[in-house]
Amino acid sequence: MVSATQESSREGQAKPVQGRTPPIVINTITTADIGAALSAGFRDFTAAPVYGLFFGGFYAVAGWLILGVLFFLDLHFMAYPLAAGFALVAPFVASGVYEVSRRQERGLPLSWSAVFGAIGASGRRDLGWMAVVTTFTLVIWIEIATVIYLVFFGLRPLDWGSLMTAVTSTANGLIFLGLGNLAGALLGITVFAISVVSFPLLLDRDIDFVTAMITSVRSVIENPRPMLFWAVLIAAGLALSLLSLFVGLFIVLPVLGHASWHVYRKLIPAEEAKSAEPTA
Repeated sequence: MVSATQESSREGQAKPVQGRTPPIVINTITTADIGAALSAGFRDFTAAPVYGLFFGGFYAVAGWLILGVLFFLDLHFMAYPLAAGFALVAPFVASGVYEVSRRQERGLPLSWSAVFGAIGASGRRDLGWMAVVTTFTLVIWIEIATVIYLVFFGLRPLDWGSLMTAVTSTANGLIFLGLGNLAGALLGITVFAISVVSFPLLLDRDIDFVTAMITSVRSVIENPRPMLFWAVLIAAGLALSLLSLFVGLFIVLPVLGHASWHVYRKLIPAEEAKSAEPTA
């Protein structure tokens, strides 16, 4: 007969958890891998340009509409922060581009129904939660930008010309510009860290968005130099698109989106990212 002490000891022993998902392996990459991913992204874009042009065009047109509304409402001071902050939701807009690269990688047929079906699949609901997270950060950024403007310029709305004069020729305006860019950069780095891997990972694997964000942050922490290099390249590409009044997004967004998939794949090997294919 087993004694009460022995029985209690057995009950206290940890039991193996059935069906536990194995930890996600994160590779160590270099800046050369970033360059290779960028080249692969350009090849993916040229192989199926219509998809990339569609998503890039959608993003550009949305930017034009938002700027048009701001100028119509005489909210000129919000044009720059909103245009810059618009990049915070770019990872979700680029999800369609990630799916194109994923299907090209696996030799799956490309179609609009397959691409949009993958994004909206019931098994990918956590992708929607990530969209909520990034949209929420955009709202936070708009609030921060508004507060900074009120601190430096008060309640008087400046027209575009007066705002540009104040920002470029007065000490108060230069401090305003520097502080605003610093706040935007810090928020942008945060969004980059939580989203650079999480969006493609959620398309590729059946996991929750919290795990995806943690994996994304781990990828950045474990590969600081190449991921910082990648963040700078993304920021530079989006900045050039901003200077072109969003016209550059027709090319920049899809190329960076395809390249982001390849950066993800270099970080998370394919054998660690197997999942059932959603029906088209």
